[in-house]
Amino acid sequence: MTDSAPHKLAIYDMDKTITHAPTWTAFLIGTARHQAPWRLALLPVAGLATAAYAARLIDRARLKQTTQRLLLGHALREADARRAADRFAERILASGVFAGARAQIAADRAAGYRLVMATASYRFYARAIAEQLGFDAVIGTEVEQVGDRLRARISGENCYGPAKLRMVEAWMAANGIARADARIRFYSDHVSDAPVLEWADEAFAVNAHGPLRALAREKGWAIVDWER
Repeated sequence: MTDSAPHKLAIYDMDKTITHAPTWTAFLIGTARHQAPWRLALLPVAGLATAAYAARLIDRARLKQTTQRLLLGHALREADARRAADRFAERILASGVFAGARAQIAADRAAGYRLVMATASYRFYARAIAEQLGFDAVIGTEVEQVGDRLRARISGENCYGPAKLRMVEAWMAANGIARADARIRFYSDHVSDAPVLEWADEAFAVNAHGPLRALAREKGWAIVDWER
C-alpha cells in the first residue's frame, strides 16, 4: 500500500516507546497516595504478585487485576478515575515523554497520518496521556464498568501480544477501515508486539530491548533510538 492510501494510520505503543518508563505502577502509587494513602501499606503484597508473575504463576492480566484491587480497591468511581488520569497525564507530559517521540508524533500528524495509541495499559488512564499528546484514538485494555464504577477486572482481552493485533483490527473494522485501504506505521519497544510489527507496512523498533533489536535486524525493520 502506498502513501496515497485512503487511510494513513500511525500506531504507537505507549510504555517505554513514548514514555520513559512503564506507567501502571506509577499510576497506581500516585493515585493511591492521593485517594487512599493507607493502601500504600499493601505495596509489599503487590510486590508478591509481581514476583508470582515473574515466576509464571499468574499471567499479566491477573497481575493487573490484583494490583488494581490492592491499591485502588475493588471499584473506582469513573469521575475519580478521570481526575486521577488527568493528574497522572500532566505529570507524565511534564517530564516523562521522549523528545524523539514528540517529534515523530508531530511529523506523522503533519504527514496526514491518523494517530492511534495501542497499549497494553488500561485505556481509562492511557487515554488522558494520549489526549494531551494529540492522539486521535486509543486502543487499550478495558475494565469492566458497572454504573459509574470501574471494577478491578479486565473486560475482554488484555491488549498484549497477539491480542493487540486483534484489537487493532477490530478497531479498524468498527471505524470502516479496510486493511487493503490503509497505510500503517507501527512503533514499539518490545518483542511482544511482533505480530503488529509484522502486519504493519512500516515497522519501527523504538528504544528496543535485545530480543526486539535482534528480530528487527532479522526482519529488516527500522531501528530507532528515541532515548538519545
